[in-house]
Amino acid sequence: MSRQAEIDVRPSPIAGTWYSDDPATLARSLDSLLEAAEPPRLEGSVIGVVVPHAGHRYSGAVAAHAFRSLHSCQPEVVAVISPLHSHHPARLLTTQHQAYWTPLGTIPVAHDLLEQLAEHLQKDSAIRLEPVAHDSEHSLEIELPFLQRVFRQPFHLLPIMVRDQAPAVAQALGRALAAVLRGTPAVLVASTDLSHFYPAEVARRLDAEMLSRMAALDPVAVLSAEEEGVGFACGRGAVAAVLWAAGELGADYAQVLRYATSGDVTRDHTSVVGYGAVALCRRNG
Repeated sequence: MSRQAEIDVRPSPIAGTWYSDDPATLARSLDSLLEAAEPPRLEGSVIGVVVPHAGHRYSGAVAAHAFRSLHSCQPEVVAVISPLHSHHPARLLTTQHQAYWTPLGTIPVAHDLLEQLAEHLQKDSAIRLEPVAHDSEHSLEIELPFLQRVFRQPFHLLPIMVRDQAPAVAQALGRALAAVLRGTPAVLVASTDLSHFYPAEVARRLDAEMLSRMAALDPVAVLSAEEEGVGFACGRGAVAAVLWAAGELGADYAQVLRYATSGDVTRDHTSVVGYGAVALCRRNG
């Protein structure tokens, strides 16, 4: 009996389209992207990263720069916080499955921490963390094969999908994440793309503003950029939550590692999607 048959595993709805469903091909592709990414010069330790979530063909080279920055980390838990691109009445969601599956294997879900996270959210903000099965969300799953190649040792996954990107929700989630992860070797991953379907020249201006707000470790500014019309990110709530959590866990500076657009791959610069990679760091001492 296969491992996947023994436990309740979330099957992948995007393997074979957003990335290769062949394990050997996928591993080679990811290793090539990671090898091509220049190791960043960072002071101190990396607490988390902001990464894009398009198909690996489009944003994988940018994402690789963020994941390369984690090469010296040895987390027991990786919290991946993503937006939810479909409608759901709940404000925050997670998986009810025991593990996520990718062609590279299964990743067990840290349900003990999810229970603690749900308790913190309910107690502090009356927000329910809703477990769902067989979700179709790509923006969380797309990061998992990278994590499986970067971290060769086993780790548990703390998966959260943010439907309501209101500041109060993001702040409550960030504080709850910090509370449950404090004292545990952990890495935070915020999944987001940047502006969508602007000409490349406009996209680069909008995305530079959004990335500067992330680099300033300013979750309030990240959330307000869209209403100000100066920057966009489909996962702004996820990013803000991770910035709040990272700040409480000691992050004191951030560094933009890479930026590109879909036009750099397609060569069509008339309507592009922006991708950025950011490392959230804590200076030693």
